Amino acid sequence: MRFEYTYRNTGLDLWQLSMYYTYGSMVGVCNVIFTAAVWVLTVIRWGEAGDFMRIALVFGCLLFPVIQPFMVYQKARRQAAGITQDTKIAFDERGIHIAVGEERSDLDWRSIKRVSKKPTLIIIFSDTTHGFILPNRILGTEREKFYQFVASKIKK
Repeated sequence: MRFEYTYRNTGLDLWQLSMYYTYGSMVGVCNVIFTAAVWVLTVIRWGEAGDFMRIALVFGCLLFPVIQPFMVYQKARRQAAGITQDTKIAFDERGIHIAVGEERSDLDWRSIKRVSKKPTLIIIFSDTTHGFILPNRILGTEREKFYQFVASKIKK
């Protein structure tokens, strides 16, 4: 079996990756708790708050659900703008074959640490912090078949 894709990650792909890992961690839990607490505080204290306090409460209510994702997206867009060439990647029985411009690399399945399946992405980790982001727009209808193939190769 062989899967081949040519793609270039976008700012949206990198943003989704960041958001999955931020809100799937303890940081995300703290963000949710803080936001809920500020919303409750806003509802309870709005009537007696002065102008400065109301501005601070509105800012607190928007910080993690709106401002942080927007800032992360801006950073992801800048990162994606630095990607100037398409990635050609192929997966087969022998491993993963990558080509970016003139550079070529081959990884055997033993060097792949894990695969992570998110609702809009599949991430294949070559170590604890590096990997390949394959968004659903690239995988299309092969998503499940591709995931099963990669997962079966990593377990061996």
